[in-house]
Amino acid sequence: MKLDSLWRLGAWLAASLPNRCLLCHLSIPAEHTGLCDTCLASTLYQGPVCLGCGRGLPQESGFCGSCQRLDTLAVVAPASYHHGLGSVIAAIKHRQQLAPLAVLCQLLWQRAHRLSLLGLIQLPQVLVPVPLHPKRQRSRGFNQAWLIAAELARYSGLPLDDSLVSRCLDTRPQEGLDGKARRRNLANAFSLNRPCPWQRIALVDDVVTTGATAREIAALFRGSGVAVQVWCLARAEAPGLLSEVLSD
Repeated sequence: MKLDSLWRLGAWLAASLPNRCLLCHLSIPAEHTGLCDTCLASTLYQGPVCLGCGRGLPQESGFCGSCQRLDTLAVVAPASYHHGLGSVIAAIKHRQQLAPLAVLCQLLWQRAHRLSLLGLIQLPQVLVPVPLHPKRQRSRGFNQAWLIAAELARYSGLPLDDSLVSRCLDTRPQEGLDGKARRRNLANAFSLNRPCPWQRIALVDDVVTTGATAREIAALFRGSGVAVQVWCLARAEAPGLLSEVLSD
């Protein structure tokens, strides 16, 4: 299905079906889509988290001590994948359930803007969606990372560049693979189409788990000194990590 046909179908469904929260299934106001305010608030981070690993922090400081030493990529997300949004984000990718996309992107942009005001990140100059292999995109009908980047561009005013990076290998899906297997699966899967004209970019994806995809793409920019951060709708941190509050 072409992208314009997909949007028309989504608009028709939104107009013809009762507007209900995807999590609690209660009716929500017509101006809201996908998630009610109560469910949305319950899924968001309730305190500071490490931008590297997702560990809970006692105060907003960007990275925990371990991630500072490792020079980890910054991952900007408004929520944990494990705190209610997992099924919603999976439905965006696998069932073309696009109703909550706009509000989640708005929250992501608000999170990034707040972190920049705190001096914990520097806003990027461009948004780069993580690409799908052409075969996978034809099969799915769309790239959810591109849809997220397009919404973020609308909210933020930042440009979107979807021609910079390509996926040159049609790798197996990452779901169900551990960190080591994910890294092997993605080896040499991406290529840089031309020299990067930007100094700061944000890779955009739906969810970050181990960060293997982001690191593989970021490595393409390392030699030219381009600063890379990752923006996603939710972070799937290691189990129990979010509840940890460090003192270092």
